[in-house]
Amino acid sequence: MNKVYADARSALAGLLKDGMTIMAGGFGLCGIPEALILAIRESGVKNLTVVSNNCGIDGVGLGILLDSRQIKKMISSYVGENKTFMQQYLAGELEIEFNPQGTLAERIRAGGAGIPAFFTRTGYGTQIAEGKETHEFEGERYVMERGLVADLSIIHAYRGDTEGNLAYRKTARNFNPPMATAGKVTVAEVENLVRPGDINPDHIVTPGIYVQRIIHLPDATKHIEQRTVRKRQKADAPAGAGQET
Repeated sequence: MNKVYADARSALAGLLKDGMTIMAGGFGLCGIPEALILAIRESGVKNLTVVSNNCGIDGVGLGILLDSRQIKKMISSYVGENKTFMQQYLAGELEIEFNPQGTLAERIRAGGAGIPAFFTRTGYGTQIAEGKETHEFEGERYVMERGLVADLSIIHAYRGDTEGNLAYRKTARNFNPPMATAGKVTVAEVENLVRPGDINPDHIVTPGIYVQRIIHLPDATKHIEQRTVRKRQKADAPAGAGQET
């Protein structure tokens, strides 16, 4: 089975349809599958439900799908970096299903593991728990959360082989690994594509059985949402300068 495709457009061919659910890896802009997101925008598919930690920023990452109004609903845990997101939500043009971040991660992991639901204390007694089943365990109240499964998962990996075995780099190992398991079809963009056997088996995070299609993206752009740097300090005066002798 040849899993390697020439580009993002061909890798998504036959997979996209209106109204589908897509999981998109990344945390902020770190480890996002940017080429695949761009190909989704160019396809024109609409009324999407997107599961992602956030929705990028204005004009970058998933934010471009908001600009083109292709997203109908977001299942997220954080949306604070995107003005377009706020505007569409307040205008009633975008549905949001908020999750505590750990709950979102566990819902994705559960979906990939075949677990339909689980109980957690997080969110009990808040708006998060409204309309959900609750249960008492050992004197504590828990809220039931459902596992998540997507029609398509799009993820980004630092290194992968042609069989789909993947390894991630530092913070980019965020929502990508669990999402790779929770998609009915998973498409990965890989910065460094190698031959089978070139990755130490102990370093493989996502086994190739979870990945159906791959694109090689050696020049991936690494965005930074908010660049924070220390103000430049004036050079120290030479020793003794300005001192009386």
